[in-house]
Amino acid sequence: MHTMLKPHFRIAFTALVLLFVIAVLAREHLNGGVVTHHFMHRADMPGMSNWWSLLLLPALSWFLVGRMQKRVTAESHRIFTSAKLPINVVLGFLAALAYGIALSAGFSFGYGNLTGYLFQGLILVALLLPIYRAECLLGFVLGMSVVFGAMIPIVFGSLLAALSAFVHLVLWPALLRLGAWIKSR
Repeated sequence: MHTMLKPHFRIAFTALVLLFVIAVLAREHLNGGVVTHHFMHRADMPGMSNWWSLLLLPALSWFLVGRMQKRVTAESHRIFTSAKLPINVVLGFLAALAYGIALSAGFSFGYGNLTGYLFQGLILVALLLPIYRAECLLGFVLGMSVVFGAMIPIVFGSLLAALSAFVHLVLWPALLRLGAWIKSR
C-alpha cells in the first residue's frame, strides 16, 4: 500500500528549528559575536562558525524528519502526521535531546568527569539501543547545538549513529544467525 506523506509536520518542524537557530545566533551576536568552534577546542586549529547552523540544522531537520516519516509510514502503513506521532519516535527524540543537553551542560559548566562519563556511556548506549534512528540523531544534534554549533554535533552524532547501525543491523543479526547455526549442529 503506497501512501502520500503529508509535509505539514516536516515543514513546521523545520521552520521551528530555523527560528531556534535564529534566536541562538541573535543571542550570540548581541553578546560579543557569533561563536566559532575550533577542533580539539584549540584556537590554533581550524574553526567552524555558528553561522553555518543557519544552513545545516534546518537542512538536517528536513532530511531526518523525512526519514522518520518514511520509516513510520512503512512500519504502520498509514500517513505520518504531527497529531499521531508514535510514542517510540517521541521518546527517542526526547531522550536524545536530553542526553545532548546534559553532555553540553557538563562541558559548559566545567564538569569534565560528567562529560567523560556521558561520552563513554553514549558509546555503550549505541551498542545497546538503536540510536541510529533519525529521531535520536536529530534530538542529540539539537541538544548539543546551542553549546557546540551544528558541525561538531552532526559529525559526532553521525559517527555514533553509524556505530549503532552497524551493531544493530549487521553485528547482532550475524551473531544471532551464528548462534542458530551452532545450535542446529
